[in-house]
Amino acid sequence: MAGKAPIGPIPQTDPRAGYLAHQPTIDRAISRVLEGGSYILGKEVESFEAAFADFVGVADAVGCACGTDAIELALRACNIGVGDLVFTVSHTAVATVAAIERVGAMAVLIDVEPGTYTMAPHELSRALQVPHAGRPAAVLPVHLYGQPAELSTLCDLARANGLRVIEDCAQSHGALYRGRPTGSFGDVGCFSFYPTKNLGALGDGGMAVARKPALAAALREMREYGWRERYVSARVGINSRLDSIQAAILGVKLRSLAADNARRRTIADRYDSGLAKLPLTLPKRRTDATHVFHQYVIRLAERDALRDWLHAAGIGTGIHYPVPVHLQPAYRGRLAAGPSGLGVTERAARQILSLPMYPQLSEEMIDRIITQIQGFFSRLR
Repeated sequence: MAGKAPIGPIPQTDPRAGYLAHQPTIDRAISRVLEGGSYILGKEVESFEAAFADFVGVADAVGCACGTDAIELALRACNIGVGDLVFTVSHTAVATVAAIERVGAMAVLIDVEPGTYTMAPHELSRALQVPHAGRPAAVLPVHLYGQPAELSTLCDLARANGLRVIEDCAQSHGALYRGRPTGSFGDVGCFSFYPTKNLGALGDGGMAVARKPALAAALREMREYGWRERYVSARVGINSRLDSIQAAILGVKLRSLAADNARRRTIADRYDSGLAKLPLTLPKRRTDATHVFHQYVIRLAERDALRDWLHAAGIGTGIHYPVPVHLQPAYRGRLAAGPSGLGVTERAARQILSLPMYPQLSEEMIDRIITQIQGFFSRLR
């Protein structure tokens, strides 16, 4: 009797597997759009916007071209621009800070909590107590790796100081904080649908969601030149539209997002159990939140050696992110930071490692990953 075929290379993430899991339905949705003849905005986008707003529990959702644009649109809709300060983090994708600078505002970088890697409320509090060369205007927490930031305290601090809250939810589709979805707490929640996200398109896409109709209306106008009626700009806007094919694909995948997130948590539980006795730091989960594990990030001093070991075994890993924004060549020496500096951020960047994480990982794949990591530490001993 023939044995099982050997497992091939295991990528760190695999958007193609996500497509194949829904291929017949996605293909039908794409064909429907192609045959319909409307390819930018239109009914497909409106349908997905309505479904996503309902998923997040907000009044409205506005599709745009990418997650970076979603943040830019949110800042513009909140009248944040030149001379304004936006408090965010350096341990994030550079897109967060890039969007702030695109509206002419200035980022003030706040250090993160060592366990969750999200904005540390006590560091934000300290930063708000010192003078800055600019007008404090907004707090922009990042729900990193699928873990909600400490929204209650951060929102309280923002309100007490008259600041807007804009949530970067690019990695937290479906994550809950005290029973409510991320994106439903701030003035605007900003999502990316990059193909590797928990809810990923087969191209670029983004969404800004808002609880207040006036903000939603501003977002909707600003994503298309500020038009209130076609070819007439009622306000200054940009060109950032979600196309119909991506909206149709996302509408299909949204229906399975809860199940996919549950599978991610199951995989995370398997990692937790298999790696528990090893000398490394496992992801921390907030007790009042539901983590959706966009990434499963471990931490160890021997990060680079383990990464090489896994690569030799055909197992992909990632580092999210290897260089904090404030240390990148384009930003070094010109971004403000909170009074405590960014020591936690810098230490984390030297030690974090993202293991393979996507819903289509098989039990055999997970076993192989765990076995290889255990083997690495056995060799060290």
